[in-house]
Amino acid sequence: MRHMRDFEFLEGVVRAGSIRKAAEDMNITASALNRRINRFEDEFGFEIFERLPRGVRLNPAGELLLHHIRTQRSDFARLKSQVSDLSGVRRGHVSIACSQALLPYFLPAEIALYRKEHAGVTFNVNVRDREEAERELTEFSSDIALVFEPRSMVDFEVAYALEQPLHAVMRAEHPLAVKETVRLRDVLSFPHVAPSEKYAVRVLLETSARRSTFVSVNPMVESESFDFMRHYGEWEDMIGFQFPIGLNTSKQKGLVSRPLDQNDVALGNLFLGQLRGRTLPVASARFIHKLSRSLQKLSQADA
Repeated sequence: MRHMRDFEFLEGVVRAGSIRKAAEDMNITASALNRRINRFEDEFGFEIFERLPRGVRLNPAGELLLHHIRTQRSDFARLKSQVSDLSGVRRGHVSIACSQALLPYFLPAEIALYRKEHAGVTFNVNVRDREEAERELTEFSSDIALVFEPRSMVDFEVAYALEQPLHAVMRAEHPLAVKETVRLRDVLSFPHVAPSEKYAVRVLLETSARRSTFVSVNPMVESESFDFMRHYGEWEDMIGFQFPIGLNTSKQKGLVSRPLDQNDVALGNLFLGQLRGRTLPVASARFIHKLSRSLQKLSQADA
């Protein structure tokens, strides 16, 4: 435990990319931070940073050390959670990296229900895109990821996968609102708002549009906020896009949602999972199990 403060300094340098910037972030002098790192390297027996003209970066030994630090921290958190469980305290902390679609309805309901039985458990919900969520798992910054269409599945252990059709969100009086399902070519012929290309919604739209010579995705408004896009139709007659798990049009003034025809746009895949091979703390393991059951119920309700 005596090196925990040193580990915090080391991670600060890794995040900042330079000793000077890290020292500013931690409100200490650069010379004091440099001495602390040098002393740690002397005790460790190996250099862990490459000194570059404009900063520092971890060398292979440093990469191994950082992975060890994060593993030990995770193991210690799991131990504390298990000891709390033995004493009946039922405490713990759950950190989640998730897509924006999970924020307005699904996760608040799930966390509130969980905390009714485990009031001592705290939560941290981080809004992350697909790449960021996977990186947070590997860095032990988040225990659980709940994201659409992860880019890489190498280090991602899937607990549950849920297919969701992409929906078009529009005003109730829109010409397409009378249809049960809508065609992509029809939707894109109207003014629309869409997210940037790093989000699964845009990837599905672009992939589908490229298969046709008649339509393209040309949003009048582009945003990284799905909350903004979900509500934009209340102010201007423009079509937005969202997965059903992020929708509750009964709570949105004058808006309806219609699924896009699956012959035009493939189903989106929502993946719940964790870092492959990691043993989660008790609270996180229980919560991921609860989420799996809830997603399964959603799947059965849609069947």
